Amino acid sequence: MEMSTVGVVGLGTMGAGIAEVCARHGYRVVAVETDQDALEHGRASISGSTQRAVTRGKLTEDERGAILDRITFTTALEDLSAVDLVVEAIPEDLDLKRELFGRLDAITPPHAILASNTSSLSVTEIAVATGRPAQVAGLHFFNPAPVQAFVEVVRTVVTSQDVVDALEEMARSLGKEPVVIGDRAGFIANALLFGYLNHAVSMYEARYASREDIDAAMRLGCGYPMGPLALLDLIGLDTAYEILDTMYKQGRDRLHAPSPIIKQMVTAGLRGRKTGRGFYTYAAPGSPEIVDDGAAEISGPAVDPLPVQRVGVVGSGTMATGIAEVLAKGGFDVTLVARSESSLSRAVGAIDKSLEKAVQRGKLEADARDVIRARITGSTRLEDLADVDLVVEAVVEELSVKTALFENLDEICRPGAILATTTSSLPVVDLAAVTTRPADVVGLHFFNPAQVMKLVEVVNTVSTSPTTVATALDVARRSGKHAVLCGDRAGFIVNALLFPYLNDAIRMLEANYASADDIDLAMKKGCGYPMGPFELLDVVGLDVSLAIQQTLYREFRERGFAPAPRLEHLVTAGYLGRKTGRGFRTYE
Repeated sequence: MEMSTVGVVGLGTMGAGIAEVCARHGYRVVAVETDQDALEHGRASISGSTQRAVTRGKLTEDERGAILDRITFTTALEDLSAVDLVVEAIPEDLDLKRELFGRLDAITPPHAILASNTSSLSVTEIAVATGRPAQVAGLHFFNPAPVQAFVEVVRTVVTSQDVVDALEEMARSLGKEPVVIGDRAGFIANALLFGYLNHAVSMYEARYASREDIDAAMRLGCGYPMGPLALLDLIGLDTAYEILDTMYKQGRDRLHAPSPIIKQMVTAGLRGRKTGRGFYTYAAPGSPEIVDDGAAEISGPAVDPLPVQRVGVVGSGTMATGIAEVLAKGGFDVTLVARSESSLSRAVGAIDKSLEKAVQRGKLEADARDVIRARITGSTRLEDLADVDLVVEAVVEELSVKTALFENLDEICRPGAILATTTSSLPVVDLAAVTTRPADVVGLHFFNPAQVMKLVEVVNTVSTSPTTVATALDVARRSGKHAVLCGDRAGFIVNALLFPYLNDAIRMLEANYASADDIDLAMKKGCGYPMGPFELLDVVGLDVSLAIQQTLYREFRERGFAPAPRLEHLVTAGYLGRKTGRGFRTYE
């Protein structure tokens, strides 16, 4: 099916972007808005976007002029009488969309395809408002449309294959990677994204962590381009509420029931960037610049930290050696304790190799390497930690092993020394409870590889003293890390938000809604994630992922947190991901 002229109805952020990307790739575009003011706003948006592209050297002035010449701006739907395709991008209101599609059915030529850019509404319900439901589909672009290289092509049970093929071909002609999926609320990307965003809002609403720490945790801990609360401000809280509400009504998954604060903020007019206020406050409506609104929270209590110079690290694995290196780089004198001489030799060798690689890559001077290395002393005796100011435990993730270690450290370490655990899932308070100094016990959750990852979660229990928290935060910051503060509950910030999202992706695969490849593509290209969920699961290890998901389920008793059966079956079969050569994918 040949297409040369595209109609775009609605010139908000998405519509203007769709019109621009179509014109950039040679299509004639008829851009329609409801009134002259809205039309001029859309025209200015496209003009500004293309001018920025010229400034950045991505377009020439002649190319920009040709793009703008291909777009006809109008307030009359009747001007769509000769188009080959219409992409609707009006507000997420089913009645509005159905009424529009009924009018488009009467105006456009019989061969024209009618597509909706809806991100959550039923394309089927929109299609039946026309006399040509076989020629109606979803064409879901991602924001910003000129940049994001992914499109979801949504077929209903009656959409013809010719229409699906034509939309796939059209998407590729725009430089996009299309994925064809069925008509289900949220499709792929939003169905996974908005459960995660909603969970982040619940975490914020419960005052478990500050907005700044939640956002920093997901950016620095997972490599996401934006934190969840800042992303919600960009999307618009009103839009987010409608998407979540639609998903909840269709699937009745409690995790998609919009957090009450979202509706309250929408009612109060706090809809995100477009109104100048959402979870953050912005310089002006539509501005990306966050300004100080007096509500920013500084992690940690208002007390002075204890002086720390001598630090012990217990363990010989990847995390222990990485943490020892990081602390030594931060200027601390480090005693690394391993269980045996052979383990210690391997651990020290790993640190030497890491430092040498940094020198070879020009990230570290040879003299600096020698100074850092001189700060690290190896030992096989816990008794050598008797005079340290802080001990960081990084042994195997088994509660019985950690509790025995903490009992020993409590007896060995001097009074006032802080005992910290790097656990990613076990209760820190369980370790504190076996000591005589629970006020001095804290979580210091580094991320792997510790030498690279900037994030540290500082976990305070109900017993941890403000001075201990302040000291842990200070040590993390002196080590060059971004420290975030959270309470002692399963998953802390990052894993509590990350693993339910991964679990949802497995459930989507189990339902045969989309393939692992398409789901990974959707989240990488549509949401800008560094890895798709199945790539990440195989890297983390399915056994590790299952253990974390089981911990979350046991603590929160949330039905949606119950580990997906496919994950349990793969672990039972010994398919644990890359480390065994097979997980969700097979590796050579």
